[in-house]
Amino acid sequence: MEDEISILDYLIVILKRKKIVIGIPLFAGVVAMLISFLMPPVYRAETRILTPHERRPDVAIHLLGNLDIPYMVGDISRMRATSGLYIAILRSRTVLDHIIDKFNLMEVYDTESREATRLKLLDSLSARSDKNYNDIVIISVEDTDPKRAAGMANAFVEELKTLAKGLAVTEAAQRRLFFEEQLKETKLALTKAEKAMKEFQEKAGALQIESQTKAVIDSIAKLRAQIAAKEVNIKALKTYTTPNSPDLQKTLETLRTLKTELKKLEAKTGKNPDPLMLTERMPEVETEYIRRLRDLKFNETLYELLAKQYKVAKLDEAKDAAVIQVIDEAVPSEKKIRPNRVRMVLFSTVATFFFSVVMAFFIEYVENASKSVHASKLELLKRYLSFRRK
Repeated sequence: MEDEISILDYLIVILKRKKIVIGIPLFAGVVAMLISFLMPPVYRAETRILTPHERRPDVAIHLLGNLDIPYMVGDISRMRATSGLYIAILRSRTVLDHIIDKFNLMEVYDTESREATRLKLLDSLSARSDKNYNDIVIISVEDTDPKRAAGMANAFVEELKTLAKGLAVTEAAQRRLFFEEQLKETKLALTKAEKAMKEFQEKAGALQIESQTKAVIDSIAKLRAQIAAKEVNIKALKTYTTPNSPDLQKTLETLRTLKTELKKLEAKTGKNPDPLMLTERMPEVETEYIRRLRDLKFNETLYELLAKQYKVAKLDEAKDAAVIQVIDEAVPSEKKIRPNRVRMVLFSTVATFFFSVVMAFFIEYVENASKSVHASKLELLKRYLSFRRK
């Protein structure tokens, strides 16, 4: 019975304050509707692209196998060009500035600085990986103009393609850049060795050395060049693989084997400090000639090995050149995404309704409390008056 009376009391309070309980939500709903009509409509354009992923090129492996050169693959997880990389490129200052200039966004957004325009553009841009397929990136742009939104979304893709072509995004491109630098250094060393040999021959004249000596020079120079090439491979592998990578460990083992073979070959030539000196009393001129020939052979062999690796890296990079593919091109949207007038009106009305109910009970509480305090004061006053009369 008490619960029933309590519920009735609640209803009485709500009906008593019906102007507040009904009036405030209605007013809030009307205001929300007016605001929603004043807000400009926003449209979203969306495009989907397929980002590249690394693969082991069978042609390159076969070519390297014939050349007896190890193919540097590393960990697939480290090689893979993830979609997160392309999302970061999309948000780069270079891409944003190109979009700003192309669509004159400083005037569109009515901003005074390029930095403020970038921030607004970033707020309108959304780039994320597909939930089920990490290689698919979803790019969406929001704008008050549906055609401009679609144009900007497609422009982001074109800017991403252009910028990605000039960056070493894939593992093959990174290998190509690495070998390109090593090849330049080796070419300079080879040019220097050729020049030194030419100057020496012009000065000392033509020299004839034994065929056995030439064979030893060629063998040792080739081994030393292979060792140097392996050390270059190891440096490259360490840039994108873990220390425990099977490919790195295999290359280190091959390097140890080559060094062992070189020591054996050098040991056969005797106890000379320079293993290429096959006789203890070789004329000084011939000794100098052999040293220069050794340097020349070494640099020639090393240059040849690095040139082959560089060529393979370029082939791999060319294979991965057509990297970004558009699955869905952005088109102007016919339906706005906001403001959602119905949702705005419902939310504001429901929220203010609960607020007005709480306010009604609070006002009722304050009013009752003031009445009870006023009544207690009157009772106390009556008590004092009756006491004086007595």
